[in-house]
Amino acid sequence: MNIHEYQAKALLRSYGAPVSDGRVVLRAEEAKTAAGALDGPMWVVKAQIHAGGRGKGSFKESDAGEKGGVRLAKSVEEAAEEAKKMLGKTLVTHQTGPAGKQVNRIYIEDGSDIERELYLALLVDRVTSRVSFVCSTEGGMDIEEVAASTPEKILSFSVDPATGYQAFHGRRIAFSLGLEGAQVKQCVKLMGILYNAFIERDMEMLEINPLIVTDKGDLKVLDAKLGFDGNALYRQSDVAELRDETEEDSKELEASKYDLNYIALDGEIGCMVNGAGLAMATMDIIKLYGAEPANFLDVGGGATKEKVTEAFKIITSDKNVKGILVNIFGGIMRCDVIAEGVIAAVKEVGLQVPLVVRLEGTNVEKGKELINNSGLNVIAADSLSDGAQKIVKEVKG
Repeated sequence: MNIHEYQAKALLRSYGAPVSDGRVVLRAEEAKTAAGALDGPMWVVKAQIHAGGRGKGSFKESDAGEKGGVRLAKSVEEAAEEAKKMLGKTLVTHQTGPAGKQVNRIYIEDGSDIERELYLALLVDRVTSRVSFVCSTEGGMDIEEVAASTPEKILSFSVDPATGYQAFHGRRIAFSLGLEGAQVKQCVKLMGILYNAFIERDMEMLEINPLIVTDKGDLKVLDAKLGFDGNALYRQSDVAELRDETEEDSKELEASKYDLNYIALDGEIGCMVNGAGLAMATMDIIKLYGAEPANFLDVGGGATKEKVTEAFKIITSDKNVKGILVNIFGGIMRCDVIAEGVIAAVKEVGLQVPLVVRLEGTNVEKGKELINNSGLNVIAADSLSDGAQKIVKEVKG
């Protein structure tokens, strides 16, 4: 689960991290009051969406036709006017895709005089199964671009969970970033604050880009992006309350209500599979035969008829789906349960696109019998390869 920048900064401020004072604006008429509550003399007006690259983004021609989701203002009136220009408009960045995202929140904060821009992140390293620090002197840039062009400018190391964060970790980061004097002590303290927040709040990712050195030589968190482990939200109730459902894909949001592992993609073949590994293999083989998957969907090993029905309804709600492949290998999951769910869903929402079903495993004969006797126009498949070829042929004509 992701949260907005203003929410991330409020959380980090509660742990003692140095961030600028700011105010969130939800309605245009609130903008002037929010800007007036800050000291100035420079104000920064930021569009709040769950995507990076806001400063380099642009608003759709049909909305504003103006550049940049991050703007500077030199007066309260100018800050309020810039906020009004962005609210309700659609911002397109390299992370949103061409559809963009509507700006429903604006964050106005005090400007900062910047001496240097640095990059810092904490994340879960899946190779070491530890929390890792990633830092670079190339702040303000996409870290992927830095990694590709100048990888030597990135320092990455993991923290032993037996010891947790230690001062030498902070000093290592400080020296790598070229910090000096009092900045080293500030870095050691700040890294400890961020590490503690990361662990205590069950984060998956904490990115500060940029972490700046001000004209007075102090470190400050100028931007912050936080991502949380969705499986741990049951013990982070205050974090869960920060969730902005308008920023999430409606199909993914609906799937989460039924404990379905669903991720929307850009293809044309909807997939319903049990098991994450088999779901990945199904997506791969669809691509192998010349088409693109429209989603990742793992119904899980303990799916019920109701869950399967909802999963099927979510797939069919995607207007890009031109065909559906159901691929079930029944171990814990029973093939007859899948069949019952598919039949119930088709009867409820109808079937407007080709449907290929491959069943194997527990109660497979019973599952096939249910589908064969259902009267549905279903194409049977004998194997994963056979099913993929048939659905691709149906979709591609």
